[in-house]
Amino acid sequence: MIEPLMIEVQDLYKTYRAGDVDVHALRGANLEVKRGEFVSVVGASGSGKSTLFNVLGALTSPTSGTVSIAGKNLEHLPDADRAALRKTTVGFVFQKYNLLPTLSAEDNIRIVQYIGNRGTRFGPEFCEILDVLGIADRMKHKPRALSGGQQQRVAIARALVNNPAILLADEPTGNLDSQNTTAVLELLSRLNQQLGQTILMITHDQEAAAYAGRTIHMRDGRIV
Repeated sequence: MIEPLMIEVQDLYKTYRAGDVDVHALRGANLEVKRGEFVSVVGASGSGKSTLFNVLGALTSPTSGTVSIAGKNLEHLPDADRAALRKTTVGFVFQKYNLLPTLSAEDNIRIVQYIGNRGTRFGPEFCEILDVLGIADRMKHKPRALSGGQQQRVAIARALVNNPAILLADEPTGNLDSQNTTAVLELLSRLNQQLGQTILMITHDQEAAAYAGRTIHMRDGRIV
């Protein structure tokens, strides 16, 4: 049986206009990611990594080419369906934790759950994720009472609360010290291996990339 593709990108181009200059961020990128894969994306600054993620997450549209996420061709999705995909099919983890400082860790997660029309109660499967992440006992704390590593784990939990098919992590350890970097990378690996979470992670760190099952390299807007 052919294993289903979670991500399928064909001949992807993205051109931005910066003043009088065209910036070619993507130049014919092609990518396939199977369900349950953990893939790292490595490349120099300006290689097109973040632009690729923005397209995959339906945050921006490509200039040309096709993108299918969980079997859905993004080109044919109306705006409402693209918004729904961002809420429920794709989870985002960024270098900056982007937690709301006035809310507890629990409420930072619940607000995303509410926006995704998933209610406000944590089910048993998500409680298991909180245990895997090691933050089940930190849910009542506000961000200022959490370490950088704990805040990033809350951000990961927030990205997973709506049970997304894909987790897109953009430099998730960029603001962490070496100890917390290792802890977060090991957690991502466990989420992939134990729960079958499909993960695509941008990183500039070859050691971090090694936690993934496969590494792809970007250069000049192409996957090489």
